[in-house]
Amino acid sequence: MPVSRGELRRPPGGNVLPVFSVRGGKKFNAQLNWAYTRRNIDGIFDHQDSNGGGGTITNGDTQWMTAGSGLLHIEAPPEHLVVSGGLFHGLQLWVNLPARDKMMAPRYQDIRGGSVQLLTTPDGGALLRVIAGELDGHAGPGITHTPITMVHATVAPGAELTLPWREDFNGLAYVLAGRGSVGPDRRPVHMGQTAVFGAGSSLTVRADEKQDSNTPDLEVVLLGGQPIREPMAHYGPFVMNTKDELMQAFEDFQKGRLGTVPAVHGMTAGGPQG
Repeated sequence: MPVSRGELRRPPGGNVLPVFSVRGGKKFNAQLNWAYTRRNIDGIFDHQDSNGGGGTITNGDTQWMTAGSGLLHIEAPPEHLVVSGGLFHGLQLWVNLPARDKMMAPRYQDIRGGSVQLLTTPDGGALLRVIAGELDGHAGPGITHTPITMVHATVAPGAELTLPWREDFNGLAYVLAGRGSVGPDRRPVHMGQTAVFGAGSSLTVRADEKQDSNTPDLEVVLLGGQPIREPMAHYGPFVMNTKDELMQAFEDFQKGRLGTVPAVHGMTAGGPQG
């Protein structure tokens, strides 16, 4: 079923998979007990965290940050692009961690566009970029803590893509650009919508014959993972299993246990410095 931008569908089992377009920047903020990935389609984003992770991602790059036991981080476009009115287009995905991994050490992964696994369909109608997990024996560079697959597909007008999918995975398709349909009954989807697939061993996406002039192809991110099936308590950037753990997380943050704001990569607590 398609879901409009801004809405959130949580697949059964407790994995948190919100997706949305990204614009603008923010100040340093705390993160705890989950992992997130940002896929940059257009523009430049700077990232820095209190664990020493960080860098700059641009077109086609992906950053994967595991907050684990907690850290402070900031992400924002460079000031010169904000001033000049540059284009920023990306996608951010939050992934819950199982209870056993919630207090693991934080980790940052810098995944460049050239390091993803590139695949095509036999007819050349679709280009696939495997960012994390495995697709039909082809592994992406992203390291995850539960079985997850993340694929960015570009589908030419009129082309159809059917991918093998693990039956124990849930499945989502988020439309970055263009319009098309999903599933065997060809339910229509368009830019900014999320399709939630039912049970099965494959995912099917088809691009409409006619696309908008500014989006020549259907751009879609295909996501899925093994449901965690644990209770979840979350508020803001903190994702825990119980309300008591959530209260402890806020106390840890207020007492400065999640780290201190570093002064590297040209960043400060107020944001990037041009």
